[in-house]
Amino acid sequence: MGEHDIKHHPSEIRYVSEDKRLEVTFEDGRHFSLPAELLRVESPSAEVQGHAPSQKQIVPGRRHVGILAIEPVGSYAVRIKFDDLHDTGLYSWDYLYKLGERRDELWQEYLDNLEARGLSRDPPSRR
Repeated sequence: MGEHDIKHHPSEIRYVSEDKRLEVTFEDGRHFSLPAELLRVESPSAEVQGHAPSQKQIVPGRRHVGILAIEPVGSYAVRIKFDDLHDTGLYSWDYLYKLGERRDELWQEYLDNLEARGLSRDPPSRR
């Protein structure tokens, strides 16, 4: 994917650490508030997405996940480093836009998938 194929370009990206959310404003005026947890469980990495939709991994226990760093990749994406050490996902501007547009639907799918598998958003307790 080249930078010329990108439909949406952000005018501002800001991480609000106390709320663990990424605020993204696009040039078309759309603004999205994306929780770090959603960004993590919807990571575009092969580790999470697999190589086909049927291989997508459900990632439990990420309620408290935060972001350590956001690194630009060319002029078309960012690499997000999470505090659970996941850092292989490249979030293109269009992917961030899509996550913003579908946030509520994706969040509900995530909750439904966890419930269906008896998994929790909370990390396993350390005993």
